[in-house]
Amino acid sequence: MTPGLGFAFGAMLCFGVGDLIYKRGATAGIKPGEFLMAQAWIFCPGVTFFAVVTGTLDLHLAAMWGALAGFFLFIALINFTQSLHGGAVSTNAPIFRLNFTLTAALAILFLGEALTLAKIIALACALVAVWLLLAEAGAERGKSSLPSLARVLIATAAMALTNLFYKVGLQHGALPETMVAAQAWVFSTMATVFGLLQDRRLPRSRSVWRYASLAALALFGAFILLMHGLALGPASVLVPVAQMSFVITALFGVALFHEHLDLRKCAGLAVASVALVLFALS
Repeated sequence: MTPGLGFAFGAMLCFGVGDLIYKRGATAGIKPGEFLMAQAWIFCPGVTFFAVVTGTLDLHLAAMWGALAGFFLFIALINFTQSLHGGAVSTNAPIFRLNFTLTAALAILFLGEALTLAKIIALACALVAVWLLLAEAGAERGKSSLPSLARVLIATAAMALTNLFYKVGLQHGALPETMVAAQAWVFSTMATVFGLLQDRRLPRSRSVWRYASLAALALFGAFILLMHGLALGPASVLVPVAQMSFVITALFGVALFHEHLDLRKCAGLAVASVALVLFALS
């Protein structure tokens, strides 16, 4: 079994919960900038405190990769949360989480990770799943507008680079908790500046802090588990497994938000699930 696979499965569950919380916040009318600012204010001191208490805050040059990841993570999440205001989570979350196809390709090309037949088939399945879900989204113009799709595609590309930077930083000796803390410092700064420029006020409503707290907790678990997994195994396997949270998200999106589910979307999710199994076995 691939080293770190258990951590990746744990991260997958946490990412899935986080996506559902983002959608719940969007349906509650919370603005993306306000949501991410409140989330950052909870996540950043929380992960920093955790790293200090556990003795895993070790700042050196390799941690700068975590800071760079924080920049691209903000680009990814601000576009993803904005896409949910005009799109269905059962469509946009799968597209967003399929960023692993780009991450796996980059890890194979630039980090020298092995390209196996199982990975090739898995990547092909993932691309088919993207095509099916994008076509489904285009058919749902009332729920997933073109601006929504553009934002989720930008988020997907940014998240792929974020995942690559995680692996590079860990390869250069950064500790997992330090990487997450460095990421949080940059992300929190950007989220605060963006939120103040957009809304010109601080988050005040109870609903904002409630959903932001839950999202911060889910992402704390997701990132810590993913970092520990990447410290042990290849990004071209573990990142795809972690990002397959969209299968869970899509199913709960249909159940909780009564989103449209037809044969094409089912086929996309099924093909993506096959890709998950192949990556896990490769």
